[in-house]
Order: sequence, then C-alpha cells, then structure tokens
Amino acid sequence: MRRLTKVLLGTGLTMFLFSCEEDHAVTELDKAQENTHIIQVTDHEGKPFDTGTNGSEQGRFTAGPGGGVMMQGFYWDVPAGGTWWETVEGKLGDWSTAGIQSVWLPPVSKAQNGPYSMGYDPTDYFDFGDYNQNGTVETRFGSKTELQSLISTAHAENMEVYADIVLNHNSGGQLEANQYTGTNTWTDFTGVASGKFLRSQHDFHPNWVHGGDAGYFGGFPDLCHDVPYVQDWLWNRSDGVAKYYKNTMGFDGWRFDYVKGFDPWVVAAWNNAVGGFSVGELWDSDVNWLESWANAANSSVFDFACYYKMNDAFDGNNLNILNDDMMWKRNPYKAVTFVTNHDTDEIWNKMLAYAYILTHEGYPTIFYSDYEEWLDKERLNNLIWIHNNKATGTTSILHVDNDEYVARRNGYNGNPGLIVYINNSSSWKTRWVPTNWYNIQIKDFTGHSSWYPTTQGGGWVQIQCPPNSYSIWSPNI
Repeated sequence: MRRLTKVLLGTGLTMFLFSCEEDHAVTELDKAQENTHIIQVTDHEGKPFDTGTNGSEQGRFTAGPGGGVMMQGFYWDVPAGGTWWETVEGKLGDWSTAGIQSVWLPPVSKAQNGPYSMGYDPTDYFDFGDYNQNGTVETRFGSKTELQSLISTAHAENMEVYADIVLNHNSGGQLEANQYTGTNTWTDFTGVASGKFLRSQHDFHPNWVHGGDAGYFGGFPDLCHDVPYVQDWLWNRSDGVAKYYKNTMGFDGWRFDYVKGFDPWVVAAWNNAVGGFSVGELWDSDVNWLESWANAANSSVFDFACYYKMNDAFDGNNLNILNDDMMWKRNPYKAVTFVTNHDTDEIWNKMLAYAYILTHEGYPTIFYSDYEEWLDKERLNNLIWIHNNKATGTTSILHVDNDEYVARRNGYNGNPGLIVYINNSSSWKTRWVPTNWYNIQIKDFTGHSSWYPTTQGGGWVQIQCPPNSYSIWSPNI
C-alpha cells in the first residue's frame, strides 16, 4: 500500500505525492517469506533441561521457565594456600542472585602434588584437607571444614554443588614389586592416611583380571574397575566414595574426568548406585561418540561438538557451520554446553558464543574467569536472565549465512520463547523473520536495539542486530 504525502510549494500550492516506502517494505517481506526455509532442529515436548535433583527452594536461586545455568567454579592454577573454598563461598550469594543454579568444583581430595595440586592426580579419596600427607594438611583449595561450609552455603542459596571425580587413575602411591609386570610400580596405596580404600597392584592394570582397559593417562597407575573390591569402594559400599560424597559431604552431582580412559558402564553403575546429576568429559568432537557414550553411561556429556563448531563459526567468520550437528541437537537433555573450561580456551569471540549457548538448548556452563575477570559481567548476567526466563521450548533455525544467524525458541507451557539474532559482520543488519507471536509488540531484551516493533497478523516482523553482536527478541511483557 502506498502512503499519501502532502507537500507545500513556494507558490502556496499544495501537491500530494505518493510515497513508495511501504511498497518497498512489502517487497522485502515478500522476498523474506519466499526465501525463508525454517529448519526444525529439535522435536520434543519442550520441557527445559532438568538436573534431576530437588532443591530446597529456600535460597535466592529459583529455577525459571528456561532452566538453570552451571558455573565452573575454578580455573587452572587457582591461587594456592588453602583459600579457594572461602573465595568461592564468598561469591555464592551473587551467583545465586544472578541466576546460577549449580557450581562445579575441582577434585576435592588430597592428591600427589599436595598443596600445589589441582586435584587431578588423586591419592586419598577421603582426605579433604584434614590429614597430614603429601606434604600438607589442607589441599590447595582449603580444609574439609571450609569445603563443608561452602556446600552448606550453596544449599542455603538453593544451589547444587558438583564434585569433579577422577576414576581413571591414581597417583602418589608407594613403590612395590609388581608380580604382574615383573617390575617395581607406584601402586601401593595401603598407607593412605584416611585408612579407606587401600589399594595395591591387584587393583590396577595389568592385574589378575586383564591387561588393560580403554586408556591410560600420563603414565599414572590405571584403576581396574572390573575388580569387585574397587567397585565396592567406589560406588557400592555405604561408606564408599560415591555415597560418602553424596550423603555425608552433601554433593548433588558429578563431573567425571577423562571418561575416554574407562568404559561407560562404570559411570552408569555409579549413577545407578548413588544418583545425582552426572556429566562426563568425553573430549572429542565426534557427536556420534558423544551420543552413544551418554546413552551407555546414563549421563549427560559436555558438548565438545558444539564447542568446536562455535569456534569454527565465530572465529572463522562462517556462521553456516552452526547448521552442523551437535550433541544438544541430538539430545538436549544430555548436553552440557560451554564456551571455555580449565583445559581449553580457543574461542576468541566469546560473547557471541555465550549468546548462542544461553539462548539454545542444553545445560549451559559459565567459566569462572570469563565471568569474574575477562568479560563484561553485566552482559553475562543479562544473558543468564534471558536463558532462565525466555529460552523455552524447541529450536528452529530461521536463517543462516556467513555473517548472520537467526534462531527461534518456540516457547513452552505459556512462556513465549525468543528469537536470537547473531551478527558476525562489521555493520548493522536487519531481517524479516517469522515468529510465533501475532499482533504483539516485541523488544530486544539485551538493550542492543532500541526498536519496539509489532508483529504482523501472520507473525512476521522486522528485527535488527548491531555489528559483531547479538539481539534477543521476545514479547514486551
């Protein structure tokens, strides 16, 4: 439809001219309707990610319609000296207020490198910083009392706490003559200070059961999970590692380290025995392997396929790669997404990556250093709020090319969902997109755009996105 415009001429005459601006807009819309091919990425009931634990609902964190967010509560080589548990505890209130549901801690038990260890070389699973061994009483992170205080404070905030569990290998044992190798090996753990889970050559590969398993790590003694004694102490006994950590220490779930090193039935047996949230570190971009492992282990898995695709897409200036397969697309209820962790930090354009994982399905993870040191905390808090309150339902991709990516969360249980627009170019972009909202005003909840457009009767609307940034749209309610 053309618009009639009144023009006053210098002679006092008045002329009426027709403007073609609306015709131009209609043409753009017609083109968009003709060229938009919606890809329905996921197909399920629409429920948000569920960690499977029941919170007390006493703290400031309460799960929103979109679910929660995990915080990785450490980075590699956090300050030594036994202060880290106190540092994390001091941040829990702010994290809870920001919408963080859970905190993943580093391995909490005494390790070979004593006061300097990040915990991934475990010696005594039951020494939380209360026995004098490996050159220290406290761990690098603090004492057992301080750890228990952290967990108690988290629970008071209605937050969950996940323990990092190293089951593949041990370190810090004494030398013994090994009948299976004919050499001396560092496999004598019969003198650990806690007096629990005393191990010897019979509990490591090679041994009386078989010669090896899925993989050794770093030359450390490799635990044999087929030994009944090992199974008993790890997950079967009421005073074993899994049940002591959950029932006595109060952990709500598990991050399993280096699961390439042992078969997935080990994690499945652990989870079956003790329950709680579970995620495995299967460091591989092969989405088929990620999916098959998660199913066999009855566990979530870190979505390394998504991580590497985001790296290629955002840093390689080709957002078409976001069309590729990822674990969250296969099974969003078993995918834990992330942008950085303590082992790998390759993505340069992190805010675009966080905008992606915090608007898409799966269980998104925030890295401590990104949140507390490297990135804009307020922008991250905004994305966390959007995730918890707006990122609902299944996912549809509306448009993707080298520079632009537009996806829609289709809403669930009365929540309208959202549309995320990511722009990897150096200029402003606009695009007509189909929504699930009709004749309703929407807004960009990031504040990056000042537009307040109203959707048409058919649901179509024009939105914009600033350069090298993102906008996230939902009804203005």
